[in-house]
Amino acid sequence: MKNNTQKTSPSLIARLLSPIHQGQQLIASFHDLWRTPMASLMTILVLGISLALPATLHLFSKNAERVSAQWQTAAEISVFLKMSVTEASAQNLVQRIKLYPQVQQVRYISADDAMDQFKKLSGFGNALSYLDTNPLPITLLVTPTQRHSQPMAAKALLEKIQGEREVEQGKLDVEWLTRLEAIMVLIKDIVFALAALLSFSVVLIIGNTIRLAILNQKDAIAVMKLVGATDGFIQRPYLFTGFWYGVLGGLLASATVSVLGRYLGLAISSLAELYENQFSMQGLNLQELGVLLSIAVFLGLLGSYISVRKHIRSIEPNAD
Repeated sequence: MKNNTQKTSPSLIARLLSPIHQGQQLIASFHDLWRTPMASLMTILVLGISLALPATLHLFSKNAERVSAQWQTAAEISVFLKMSVTEASAQNLVQRIKLYPQVQQVRYISADDAMDQFKKLSGFGNALSYLDTNPLPITLLVTPTQRHSQPMAAKALLEKIQGEREVEQGKLDVEWLTRLEAIMVLIKDIVFALAALLSFSVVLIIGNTIRLAILNQKDAIAVMKLVGATDGFIQRPYLFTGFWYGVLGGLLASATVSVLGRYLGLAISSLAELYENQFSMQGLNLQELGVLLSIAVFLGLLGSYISVRKHIRSIEPNAD
């Protein structure tokens, strides 16, 4: 009688037990961190602070963009019409400009209204009343859409409006918009450069920490190789250690940025109230926090991987 019971392949058992064994190693590597609590805590603090600095700058850059967007949408193009243009022609021009896809709003100011405003603001009302004719032209205040309020787009809109036959001159103060845009670009470049430098330092710090751990276990690693352990098997716990450094450092960086954002947000809100303005500082959203944590884990794994690939290969058991 044939035995139909099939024996389970040893390789299949190994594949089934491998995820369980890796999970056990992952948990064990977390406990190993606290065998040297001071060294681990210092590494986590350095990693968290290094990541918190560029993340905080990104937070301020993000809120600065919100403020600058409000300023840019408030920009207006002043259009001065020719003195010979009648009010009927000016109204026709207003309707034509309103049809521009780049225009959000057009405000019409007649010559008489412009003179009345000038009298109130200049303080020369009595003197101006002796003028025989009104020297001020009809004025249009054109507000671009948010998409076309950027310096280059607003300048292109100004040139288009100046091409109308009724327009004598148009004015747009684009210098401050250009400077503001350049400042925002500079801030983003600083954030990127600082993030790159600090990320490099994080990789070095974690790599050096893992290197010290490997050297402390040099004899044990040599014995493991002597009994047939592969480099991949020996490297795995150290990679898990780098993973935990990244997780804990990323969580610390996220908490630090949140606390700084709340603290400085209160100060900024108090300052805004003095100028009769309301501004609430936005913190990092869940997606940004996830990116920060992912970067921390990646840097932790990268630093540990570079270290174990270099140092574990160099450890060989003695021939005797």
